[in-house]
Parts: sequence; structure tokens; C-alpha cells
Amino acid sequence: MITIRKLKKEYPNITPLRNVNVEINKGDVISVIGPSGTGKSTLLRCINRLETPTSGEILVDGVDICDKKADLSRLRRKMGMVFQSFNLFGHMSIIENLMCAPMDLHGKSKKQAYERGMELLQTVGLASKADNYPDELSGGQKQRVAIARALAMEPEILLFDEPTSALDPTMVGEVLSVIKRLADEGLTMLIVTHEMNFAKNVSNRIFYMDEGVIYEDGTPQQIFENPQKEKTRRFIKQLKVLSEVIDKNSFDFPAINSKLEEFGRKQMMSQKQIYKMQLAFEELVMQKLIGENQVRDIRMDVEYSEKDGTVDMIFGYGGDKFDPLGDEKELTVITLRGITNSISHKYDGNENVLVLKI
Repeated sequence: MITIRKLKKEYPNITPLRNVNVEINKGDVISVIGPSGTGKSTLLRCINRLETPTSGEILVDGVDICDKKADLSRLRRKMGMVFQSFNLFGHMSIIENLMCAPMDLHGKSKKQAYERGMELLQTVGLASKADNYPDELSGGQKQRVAIARALAMEPEILLFDEPTSALDPTMVGEVLSVIKRLADEGLTMLIVTHEMNFAKNVSNRIFYMDEGVIYEDGTPQQIFENPQKEKTRRFIKQLKVLSEVIDKNSFDFPAINSKLEEFGRKQMMSQKQIYKMQLAFEELVMQKLIGENQVRDIRMDVEYSEKDGTVDMIFGYGGDKFDPLGDEKELTVITLRGITNSISHKYDGNENVLVLKI
């Protein structure tokens, strides 16, 4: 359906796409992952020609859309785009947002556009909000409307540019469930995402992008369980483990709290489990380890197990043997026992290791 050859996009100070070559088949659901700044969003914007490539070819159904004579309005009727910032028209009601393009570009009658718009709002669970305006909706609702608006053009291809990155964690699930339903219906989709479990569960292909190229292209099982290339392996390992060194004198508690939140979101953990991680960190490190003179060189590794849905928070610290949970009547200890499945402590003569399973 889409063939990309030697695609390059450069700006005066940066070249986000260096040499992209790939074929996308009808019905493919492709999640595009990788570090920030590696050209993921630029790739999508070149495919729908919001950006003009510096060089190379993008063929959609055999037509090179980089050709100056290409009919871009025809291309955009075939290809829908959902942005991370929703891009709804604030002065129009929700149903008017859905009716506008089909009437203007497809020549649909007002009645046809209205009926189709209401069908799509029903699909995304927002028929009751048809007469509301965008500023009356939550972020998750706005994104669902944006998806419905893209579908109103009856596209063959849907592009999603980090559709959940601007959302509160509690709203992510409602948007991802709509995208998953679309994937099950056989629509061709490219999804730039940081939601790795979602990418694994919904996609038939994963593009790992790095250095301005599609560095590795494979099935979810290959990319997440058995990546073939070194940078992919390092990226996937980094996703599964959060590691922090805690300087007793200068560590940034809010920053680590935010990293725990982000890590939990990437693993699609429940908000309750994320909160337990944050509370465990606060109680153990802030209440027990930081103030203990003999404790030094504190490190934390957080590992999530998809198999049983549990988190291991592993704290290592130097000094003499010190079990911070020795007094079972202490409030901190009671709190930690209450939010964990198990806690174990060991000392090897050189380092203490405390493991909290949540």
C-alpha cells in the first residue's frame, strides 16, 4: 500500500530522516517506537505530506506523492491523521467538527454527514456529546473525537502521532481501546507511541527508529523478546528496567517520582500500582535510608514482570548491615508491609539488598 525509498528530510541544523526504506502492506498495524528525536513524527508528517521530503520517494498505491504534480488533496482524502494535541475546531460543536470535511471534500449532504458523524460518535462512545464544544470535554474525550473525525473521511490509512502523550494517565486507556477496535477491523495504521504494551498487543509489525532510519523492523515478539540489533536490545532493556542512583545530599525526589509514574505508564500498570511504587519509594528512602548515617551509595532498580504483573523494587546500599524494616511496630514499616506482596533483606558483608515486590 505504501512504498518508501531513500526518504530523507533535513532542516538547517538537523536531519531527522536520513535514509528510510520500507514497504507497508494493506491491513498492517505498525507501531513506531524509539528514542525521542529519531524522526518518528517526521516520518508520519512526510507520509501525509504535512512535511515536504528533502529527497526520496513515497508511493501510495503506486503514486509518488513526492512528485510536484501529485494531487495532495486526493491523498489526504485517503489518509487520516490524529495528532497528540487533538486539533479540534474550538468554535464548532463536536458533531460539526465531524461533518465539516466530508461535506467540503467529499460532497456529502448535511444529512449524510450528520448521520455518519453520529454513527462514529456512537462508535467512540460520545454520541451524547454531539452538541458540546471541545472545551467542555476531557482530554481523552477530545482525542476520541479526533479519531472519529479522521474516520469520517473514510480513510484507507490512519496515522497516529503519539495519540496519548498529552493525556492524563487515567484517560490513556479509553483512547487505546478505541484504536485497538480499529486495528481489529483491518484498517491500515501507523502509530507513533510510547505505550509499549499497547504496541505489543495491537500491532503486527514494529518499526524501531534510530539515527534517522528504520533501524529494525519485525514482529512484536521479535522486537520485544528477541531483538536482532544492539541498539534495539539496549532500548528494550531500558524500557523494562528503571535504574536510579540516589545521592543522599542532592537527589531530586519529585523527578524520581515522575520517572516512576512514566515507567509505570509505559508498562501499562494500574494507577494504584504506580501509587504504591511511589509510596514505597517515599517511605523507604525518605523515612529510613536518607537519614541513616551508615547508609551510603544508594541505588534503585525497578523491574516489571509482564508474566505475573508484579514490580520488584530493588534497593542496594553500602555500609554495615542495616535492615530498615527491623521494627515491625514502626509506622513506616507497617505502611510498607501493607502495600507490598513481600519484602526481603540480605547482606553479603559489603552491600545491603532490599527487595520489595508490589
